[in-house]
Amino acid sequence: MHLDAGEALPTAAGDVVRQGEDLGRWVQSVRLGWDQLTTVQQWMCEQVLGIEPASEDEKPKPRRTQADKWAMNYAAARQFYEREGHLQVPRKHVERIVGGESQEEREHKLGAWIGNQRSRAATLTPERMELLSAIGMQWS
Repeated sequence: MHLDAGEALPTAAGDVVRQGEDLGRWVQSVRLGWDQLTTVQQWMCEQVLGIEPASEDEKPKPRRTQADKWAMNYAAARQFYEREGHLQVPRKHVERIVGGESQEEREHKLGAWIGNQRSRAATLTPERMELLSAIGMQWS
């Protein structure tokens, strides 16, 4: 109906709402979820509606896993240990490290993380316990 009225498809959420449907949000979801559409749906979106799949630049970055987050915090702990020679980190200490694919600087609430690792010692994997012990973690 929107296209039949001579209107262009919206590209941003909230631009056009018809019969309670946010057309911009729908177009975004179709473009970002292109690979989940059937071949027929993709053809209809391209040929009938003029919607194309989102480019790689437009797609959101994948979320970091818990393992990735743990590894980044461990890297911050290792950096602190190499600089200070111990892991007696004040609870509110924030460690800045450069890492990840983009080599961006990140801040890690290292003091809180170290305290959490100590309190969760019984549930940590042996590998994580060994890694932390190797850089001077005192467990009690």
